[in-house]
Amino acid sequence: MNWDVIVKYLPRLFDGALLTLELVAIAVVAGLILALPMGIARSSRHWYVRALPYGYIFFFRGTPLLVQLFLVYYGLAQFDLVRKGPLWPYLRDPFWCAVITMTLHTAAYIAEIIRGAIQAIPPGEIEAARALGMSQFKTLVHIVLPRAARIGLPAYSNEVILMLKASALASTVTLLELTGMARTIIARTYLPVEIFFAAGMFYLVIAFLLVRGFRLLERWLRVDASQGR
Repeated sequence: MNWDVIVKYLPRLFDGALLTLELVAIAVVAGLILALPMGIARSSRHWYVRALPYGYIFFFRGTPLLVQLFLVYYGLAQFDLVRKGPLWPYLRDPFWCAVITMTLHTAAYIAEIIRGAIQAIPPGEIEAARALGMSQFKTLVHIVLPRAARIGLPAYSNEVILMLKASALASTVTLLELTGMARTIIARTYLPVEIFFAAGMFYLVIAFLLVRGFRLLERWLRVDASQGR
């Protein structure tokens, strides 16, 4: 193991790790915002309300993230309407293509997390809120969503970790995030073991910090108590 090479390229790998964090942060936050109305719609009793989010979730959960990334990065450029449109400066940028794809992908999984969390709320709590005179909207805002947030937080934290690891696929569209930076360094040094080992340690440290952060958040929100444990 050539430790001198690892130490030499640590700043470059650190820059890649920062870009990875930026990708994941934007994707999981934007994905949560996009998933919230879909998760609520998926928990509806009416089939016509569930139909559209179901189709979206079925597509993005049923196809690989890599295929989706290629469709956005390579596929959209085939259309003249896209190339001449106002969004083309963003859609030709690998960073924004990766952000858009990861956001759409994780939103499908988060929507199912929200749906499951809403359906896990004891019906008695909702009935009690309605008995107190709360409207359906107030019940949703003050009872259902706060309760679902606590129930779904552990699953959401798992999704964040999965997106951290899936962000390595962004290197396939020339983005120099952590994995992309590692591959670039390997092309210069011909030392894959040392560089990938260092990159793996970066992923491990980031995942550890995220897990600890979510554990603290769960403790602060008393998730175990809200789930009856």
